[in-house]
Amino acid sequence: MTSDDGSSSAADRLSTAPDAPPAAVCRRVRKTYRTATESVTALDDVTVDIPRAQVTVVVGPSGSGKSSLLRLLACIDSPDAGEVLVAGQRVDRLGARARRALRQRQVAYLFQRPGENLLPYLDAVAQVRLAASLRGAPVTAAAALALLDRLGLRERADHHPAQLSGGEQQRLAVACGVVGEPALVVADEPTAELDTAAAERVLVAMEDLAAAGVGFVISSHDPRVMAIADGFVRLDHGRLVAS
Repeated sequence: MTSDDGSSSAADRLSTAPDAPPAAVCRRVRKTYRTATESVTALDDVTVDIPRAQVTVVVGPSGSGKSSLLRLLACIDSPDAGEVLVAGQRVDRLGARARRALRQRQVAYLFQRPGENLLPYLDAVAQVRLAASLRGAPVTAAAALALLDRLGLRERADHHPAQLSGGEQQRLAVACGVVGEPALVVADEPTAELDTAAAERVLVAMEDLAAAGVGFVISSHDPRVMAIADGFVRLDHGRLVAS
């Protein structure tokens, strides 16, 4: 598919070479949070690879370190020890400003509540185009529309978030997440606020985009999410149980 100006669309450019390096890597990572009265080790000697073109699901009981791992992979936090690489860059060597720049270009973070991923004053096409521009990879309106069409949102292209259902908002958030070809899409319980039908449409979209080259890492207890997983990272009390 090409746009009217002959350029490849955002939807067409979602591809990854078979020998592409992982979207993200953690090597012997340790993360500790300190309060005035105690020190809590959230991650202890965790080593995982997050492949491109796959859905990796992070599972474990409450307090196992899932959110801490996602925050490291999303370049929000830096580890206390060990290495974290995203798109081949050492996150653990970067300061807050550099991590923010890397996150803007190479990582999309999807919040649990669909509306928190979107700006209320922009329609769907404008949301996608803004996300692409922030990644330094601007797209035409036609290319944004092609991506929305791929996610079943073509007829909602001129709608604002308040005019969309929760499932439509989350699919729009996925479109904003994958446009501009980031290395990794990080999602924290993306189906928790959705009914069954809406959750299934979001997961079909994620599975389709992963097959086209996007790396997803998802924290979830939802059996529907686990059903589309290509791999799992299992944590318990901050330690890796299996990967």
